[in-house]
Amino acid sequence: MPAESEARYRAREQLLGRSLPNDAVGRTNAVEGQIVFNSDGTIDSERSRFTVDLRTLQSDETRRDNYIKQNTLEVDRYPNAEFQPTTATGLPWPLPSNGQLQFQLEGNLTVHGVTKPVTWNVQATVEGQRITGTATTQVTFEDFGMTPPRVPVVLSLEDTITLELDFTFERVS
Repeated sequence: MPAESEARYRAREQLLGRSLPNDAVGRTNAVEGQIVFNSDGTIDSERSRFTVDLRTLQSDETRRDNYIKQNTLEVDRYPNAEFQPTTATGLPWPLPSNGQLQFQLEGNLTVHGVTKPVTWNVQATVEGQRITGTATTQVTFEDFGMTPPRVPVVLSLEDTITLELDFTFERVS
């Protein structure tokens, strides 16, 4: 997974002194991983895994980043988020050499020491050996035993968090 891949969280917040809510977005390029397919197109879940280094998440607000890393994610104890894909639904096999793909990637997401099944909606483009795209899913703080940020300047924060992954893969035979 080349360095141009990026993992993000997106959470809707209402800040003190602002009339409209906005999305807090944290991002990192510290993403590693691979998907290994068996000859029949099923996922080899033992060899397939994505890891995101949560210690490197950054948003437009350093204080938010520090608070989330230390109090919500507790990155000193749980430095990584990990996704282990198990099933791809709607993915044609064999993979085409070019074209657009839409499919769902199911598996187990581990954040904050808690593992839960999640489904990612994936849109991808295949161009020869290169596959690029975006995967999105939604989770809640409660799903992973995390305490939502509570600070005076944040009037409210939606419990649902959107996770996004912009990815680039190189096909290996």
